[in-house]
Amino acid sequence: VSTAFDDALKTLARLDERKCRIVELRYFGGLSVEETATVLGVSTRTVNREWGLAQAWLFRELKKR
Repeated sequence: VSTAFDDALKTLARLDERKCRIVELRYFGGLSVEETATVLGVSTRTVNREWGLAQAWLFRELKKR
């Protein structure tokens, strides 16, 4: 059974794979910003920025449903 969150995450993956990966690593994997940055090979600043944008996007997307 697919939830609204699962559907939103799938949509995010189609729109921006890296933001989706950050959500997966931070939310589901419990990784820190630093750990996430290392895994993805990006700066912590990039992770922080994209994490915030992904959270805002998911919030708006879930609010629609």
